[in-house]
Amino acid sequence: VQSAEEPTTTFDPVVIASRLRQMGDQCNMDFERVSSEALAEVLNGKMEKFGAAGDSLRRNWRDQNPELGYERAFLAVSVKLITSAVKKVPAVVLCNQLIQVINGNSQVRNYIEALGGWVRM
Repeated sequence: VQSAEEPTTTFDPVVIASRLRQMGDQCNMDFERVSSEALAEVLNGKMEKFGAAGDSLRRNWRDQNPELGYERAFLAVSVKLITSAVKKVPAVVLCNQLIQVINGNSQVRNYIEALGGWVRM
């Protein structure tokens, strides 16, 4: 039971996961054709290179899609990269890896907050 003083929360992880998945689906990069040492290392299980690979891929994809803002490109590429890594090396990918990447990027975190949080994205 929720008191009248407590704000109602509409934070639904299923909805957020669905939105992130949709963003990742927008990223049409074929990682097998991208030449990046950091990407190759991530897809071989070296998740400590995730940030560097994601940043490189984001710049590459945004150059091809200049209408995207930095934040949306970052989210889309990060989701696509984590999805690809899970398929290639599932035992190495931590379930909170994407959360850490998003929360670790203050520009993206501020963008999400400015939109009103995940529920408004």
